[in-house]
Amino acid sequence: MTGRAGKARAWAELLRVSALASVPGDALAGAAAAGARPGRGTLCAIGASLCLYEAGMALNDWADRAEDAAERPHRPLPSGRITPGAALAASAALTATGLGLAAHAGRRALAVATALATTVWAYDLGLKHTPAGPATMATARALDLLLGATASMPAAGRTGRSGPGTGSGPPVTSGRPADARALRALPSAALLGAHTYAVTAVSRHETQGGSTRTPLAALAVTLAVAGATSGAARLGPLLALAYARTPATLLLHAALNPSAALTERAVGGGIRATIPLQAALAARAGAPGTALALLGLVPAARALARKVSPT
Repeated sequence: MTGRAGKARAWAELLRVSALASVPGDALAGAAAAGARPGRGTLCAIGASLCLYEAGMALNDWADRAEDAAERPHRPLPSGRITPGAALAASAALTATGLGLAAHAGRRALAVATALATTVWAYDLGLKHTPAGPATMATARALDLLLGATASMPAAGRTGRSGPGTGSGPPVTSGRPADARALRALPSAALLGAHTYAVTAVSRHETQGGSTRTPLAALAVTLAVAGATSGAARLGPLLALAYARTPATLLLHAALNPSAALTERAVGGGIRATIPLQAALAARAGAPGTALALLGLVPAARALARKVSPT
């Protein structure tokens, strides 16, 4: 593959475009958890999340280019298909764009997006290879959900409902401070963060394998998170099952045979499981319409994963 097609393929690999389908649900689940209808602010949050996610992907490979040269020489930077300078410039530009989009959603959203961007850069540039790595990544994902919550707050003097696009859920009045309403999203952010922590902990072994305990611990976390999200009427148990079944078998395989290949598959399954988890969180918050819409992203994520690895 040469020319423009080859360059496009290289950037798709660098930016992990197959994992992008797991990003919009953060903002939508955050809006649902805060009891707000998705609107212009939610769209800004989704755009900001996508940019900051891709910034993290490019920065990750820039920071790990020496390690990848030894362990993953086929990656875009060590293979020479993309220069380190181009990757770093793309990360900086995407970060700036993400913060600009968040600013359009208001000062609170910009503050959360700034914290998110800081967390992403801290993870890639130093914390990734420390014991704090999984917790840092979990914090980033939780902040992404909170970005959707803060950006989706209705304007003063308006009343909304927590069922985005469905008319379901309790009314949300502007008499409550926006910050207080956003705090309603904290439990959902914590559950998403717990899932992310587990997946990140497993990913630390995906190039060499060798860990049985970590996949088993991640499986336990998955089952606990599924149990916490299964309480919503009707959709809850089904969505919790859809979430748990995605990574559970792969994690068990990785625990029984802790090879690098099976560990990498388990990580990919954990990334894909983010989407049904977001749907379960939306249903848990009383937004079944959003939950069903998010499930529509699952086939796209699977199709993209066959073309470009999400890890």
